Amino acid sequence: MVDYGKEFMLYLMDERCYDKYFLEFDLLDGDCFRALLSKGLGFGIIAGSVLVKVPQITKILANKSARGISLFSVCLDLFAITIHMAYSFVNGFPFSAWGDTSFLALQTAIIGILVLFFGGSPVASAAFTVGYGALVYVLMGGITPLSFLLLAQGFNVPILLLGKLSQALANYRNGSTGQLSAVTCFMLLAGSLARIFTSIQETGDQMMIITYGASSFANLVIAVQVLYYWNSDKSKKGAASTGASTAAKKPKAKSKKTD
Repeated sequence: MVDYGKEFMLYLMDERCYDKYFLEFDLLDGDCFRALLSKGLGFGIIAGSVLVKVPQITKILANKSARGISLFSVCLDLFAITIHMAYSFVNGFPFSAWGDTSFLALQTAIIGILVLFFGGSPVASAAFTVGYGALVYVLMGGITPLSFLLLAQGFNVPILLLGKLSQALANYRNGSTGQLSAVTCFMLLAGSLARIFTSIQETGDQMMIITYGASSFANLVIAVQVLYYWNSDKSKKGAASTGASTAAKKPKAKSKKTD
């Protein structure tokens, strides 16, 4: 049991930190604490990512509508996530540093499929599914050279910003966030902020750090819109119900008799 316990702990920390904690009982080592915190955050983010976009998917299915969701934004977001996932996988970075992107990619692809399907294009929805599966195989199956993935990762920041901010622009034009899920938006913001720290700690890759910084900014813009339009919608509904109630209570004018 001791050996199994050590193997598990060595998956979360290196040999030096294991000795510090369990042999020397030095629990105040700063470097080991940051490394352990990063691993814990990484696996926590991965666990959360399994369901992060499920509220969005269920909201679309429940309403049988993807109104207000920009397909252009979804596709750009999916491309950025997929490139990041492939870049990290091929580079051999720890799964705790990028594993959430695999679940985010799957869920974002499902959202894209649903947007097309409920938009009246089932054939395009099926073609999208096949095309995306082929893209993932090409990028992660050893066919694409690392130099190309590095170049594509460099374009990730403007692509990610363009995708997220195009959704923000659609929200502004519609005066509403439509079928966007507030839970999903806030979970994405929290995850991208935490990923800045884990990327610094576990990979030191400047490109990944910059990417998550840009993602955090874009997610923050959309989260602020969700709050703004949520309160705005509540005010409109309150005003509408008050107006309807007043109209209902208003007595009818008596008609005057004329001789």
